[in-house]
Amino acid sequence: LQTRLQAGQGYGNTLSCVLTVYRNESVAGFFKGMSFPLASIAVYSSVVFGVFSNTQRLLSQLRHGDPSHAPVLADMALASTVAGIISVGIGAPVELVKIRLQMQTQPYIEANIKPKPTVPGFSMYRGPVHCFRTVLEKEGIAGIYRGMGAMLLRDIPGYCSYFIPYTFFCGWINPDGCISPSPSSIWLAGGVAGAISWVIATPMDVVKSRLQADGVYLNKYKGTLDCILQSYQNEGLKVFFRGITVNAVRGFPTSSAMFLGYELSLKAMKRGQTETNP
Repeated sequence: LQTRLQAGQGYGNTLSCVLTVYRNESVAGFFKGMSFPLASIAVYSSVVFGVFSNTQRLLSQLRHGDPSHAPVLADMALASTVAGIISVGIGAPVELVKIRLQMQTQPYIEANIKPKPTVPGFSMYRGPVHCFRTVLEKEGIAGIYRGMGAMLLRDIPGYCSYFIPYTFFCGWINPDGCISPSPSSIWLAGGVAGAISWVIATPMDVVKSRLQADGVYLNKYKGTLDCILQSYQNEGLKVFFRGITVNAVRGFPTSSAMFLGYELSLKAMKRGQTETNP
């Protein structure tokens, strides 16, 4: 739904998008492009959380001489920025394939004059591997990383507003701070942080989605700035908040599960190390 609302044509609101997708593509339409993200989400999340925590520990070691020292706000911001930069290298190709698969049967605009629907049932890509190979052959590495600039502008502030609020809310909700947060504290703090992060990231998420969807049939945008200007001129400021409700609603449960899995995994590994090395 997020991609259709942000980069598609003819969807008035979320409910209209849901009904249109179901009417035209049945339930399968809601799961297009899911295989590639599902196959890579474990690696992607491991890298993001690993880069963030290790960068934070390194900064604490350099600043205080103790990697376990509670990080200051500047350290968390820098660690979040590094995690955001690294994440783009892995996430950009995955998101491009997902968006191309989701948008290949959508209406497109030719010469900015009027919508021309694609042939019903026609698909340019047969699946994620075929999509990746086709984009690589036709557009090269630059095509695979199309929208990378917009994704950096999305993920750097996005991860700052992801990890920092989580740390704050976790310490506020849990009486013992973040030394040993309870599962309920992790779940709630992670969910709130995820919702906040996606609300802040939505404007550049719209731009990224449009850039990555661009090229399925036509190339409308020359780059990030051109996409911002064209989108604003054609649809006004409101275009940058398309899909914000879907993003916020989706962000809460996914981030809750992500942080809960991360924190519980760390506890289990630490407990295992303690038992192995008494």
